[in-house]
Amino acid sequence: MSYVFTPPGVVSVPVTGSALKFPTHRVYCVGRNYEEHAKEMGYTGREPPFFFLKPTDSLVVVPAGETGTLPYPTLTQNFHHEIELVVAIGKAGKNILAKDAHSYIYGYALGLDMTRRDLQNEMKKQGRPWCIGKAFDHSAPIGPITPAAELPDIDKATIELTVDGDVRQTSTIEKLIWNIGEIIEHLSAAWELQPGDLIYTGTPEGVAAVVGGNVMVAKLTGLPDLMIEVL
Repeated sequence: MSYVFTPPGVVSVPVTGSALKFPTHRVYCVGRNYEEHAKEMGYTGREPPFFFLKPTDSLVVVPAGETGTLPYPTLTQNFHHEIELVVAIGKAGKNILAKDAHSYIYGYALGLDMTRRDLQNEMKKQGRPWCIGKAFDHSAPIGPITPAAELPDIDKATIELTVDGDVRQTSTIEKLIWNIGEIIEHLSAAWELQPGDLIYTGTPEGVAAVVGGNVMVAKLTGLPDLMIEVL
């Protein structure tokens, strides 16, 4: 088969303890899924979950033990970090019940949902989509995926982000407004999930700006650290 140009390669994420790579399909993100973060963004209560997508090629894949680099994006003066647990889907499914959701999970990773907050806020004011604030190049750093069997207590894990050694965000996965099973139930009612899908599950309170030279270190119990320097 001939193409007009050479098609891009598959974006893949390393699997801890293995030479295997996890090929990616789609990147889904859950908005405002920690109560305290919802409050700092001006919202309260357990609103129905909502989702947005990032391009697969916005992933910045950082192997374990390495420090990735993240270029400061154009058009923004307010570049925010959002640490998140990422769920990697291992088999296809639609209308999945929360109680069955874990059988569709291949593993977990640490991710950052980087946000051009000023552009996102401007789009909100105008009632327009916020793709320019969320789905830009390099907006989704991610660390290696650890198989789910190695993390039986993921719901109790602590999640934390430091910037230049100072703690910015800290919480536990059990504080998700919509837990992992419920996220998959709601998401699979809207889209048929596929192997290779990644779900960024939401960020705790403490989101704030980073600038060039800052080094972010994301930590979650049982997962390799995710280290990123902003250029």
